[in-house]
Amino acid sequence: QVQLVESGGGLVQDGGSLRLSCAPSGRTSSTYAMAWFRQAPGKARDIVASISRNGRKLYYVDNVKGRFTISKDNAKNTVYLEMNKLKPEDTAVYYCAARNSLFDNSIFVTISAYDSWGQGTQVTVSS
Repeated sequence: QVQLVESGGGLVQDGGSLRLSCAPSGRTSSTYAMAWFRQAPGKARDIVASISRNGRKLYYVDNVKGRFTISKDNAKNTVYLEMNKLKPEDTAVYYCAARNSLFDNSIFVTISAYDSWGQGTQVTVSS
């Protein structure tokens, strides 16, 4: 397991943008496959996007495709989630997740696949 430090949440208007950042504390991110999940009030935690350890393989849930971009900068040891055209239904606590990955292109989309989690950052989109 690794400690994950998140930043970048906040309040934005409908149609606005935010960028979330996540970095493994004291570790290099190059060996980790990583992901962003979100949990809205009263709902289960769901995958938003995931990225392989080499940053080349990506996954997005359907309702964020074309609006959100996940990226990984191993030189800066950071994973980003760029969120554009935000909608009120994107309001949730966003969690960064990581797991050690043996293979460059492996990608993981389930909660159980990850063993390290950030503390969560609130994203609120007002209408």
